[in-house]
Amino acid sequence: MSATVQSTNLRGIAMMIAGGLLLTISDTITKWLTGGYPVGQIMAIRSVFTMLPIAIFAWQAGGLRALRLGNIKLQSLRAACAVGSSFLFVTGLIYLPLADAIAFAFSGPLFVTALAHLVLGETVGWRRWSAVTVGFIGILIMLRPGGDAIQWFALFPLCAACCGAVRDILTRKIRTSDSPVAILAFTMLAVGVAGLTTLPFGWKPVPLEDLMLLATTGIVVGAAQYLVIHAFHNAEASLIVPFKYLTLIWGAGFGYIIWGDIPDSWVIIGSLVVVGSGLYIMYRETRRRQT
Repeated sequence: MSATVQSTNLRGIAMMIAGGLLLTISDTITKWLTGGYPVGQIMAIRSVFTMLPIAIFAWQAGGLRALRLGNIKLQSLRAACAVGSSFLFVTGLIYLPLADAIAFAFSGPLFVTALAHLVLGETVGWRRWSAVTVGFIGILIMLRPGGDAIQWFALFPLCAACCGAVRDILTRKIRTSDSPVAILAFTMLAVGVAGLTTLPFGWKPVPLEDLMLLATTGIVVGAAQYLVIHAFHNAEASLIVPFKYLTLIWGAGFGYIIWGDIPDSWVIIGSLVVVGSGLYIMYRETRRRQT
């Protein structure tokens, strides 16, 4: 491996790790705020501040031309899925420990693989179907059905992961016609507008200190998205995606420090199964594209 390629790969890994850390910081702040504000209010105000880093990205990518949309219909469908995913995940943060919500959200690759076959007609071999099956067993372990402590609130991040899977599949279809910054800007605008529609349902006054937290989480989300997008530009997905799962460690750490939450053995075992399945699916996907 040449020094240039190695340097580029290391840059991609660093960007993925930093992006995952920033996303976890944003989720931590958001969970803190859900104790005092409606989900719609949080999403609307946060989206306003997310537009600040997006404006910088657009300027770097060529200005207003970078925001041009090539496929309004699919962009709208993708934005609707992103709205559903965002609202469901943040609602889940109200009821679940941070690490648990993140663990359930990592079921996304399982839904992507299953839905890619149904929606895009992609061929999914028996190995990937087996990995999907094992992954869903991991989800059942985390849910621990049949016990008294079944986590019904886990349906929020699970449904968020399903919406996110459809969003990711639609991204595959529009990535050749729309720039990443245009996709991100349109999505965050849709999330903000959706949050704004909840205004009649009881928004609360926001003191300056909480407004600063909302501004922080918005800017952090934008910066994290930038880092993740450019991580994939600098290195192969098979190299950097495993580092995305460090988010589980960040989530467990922040959850313990702030709320004293410790993931139980069911969540730990189940999340390891889900992560392992996701990594194997990614490995098989990489092999498929190389052949």
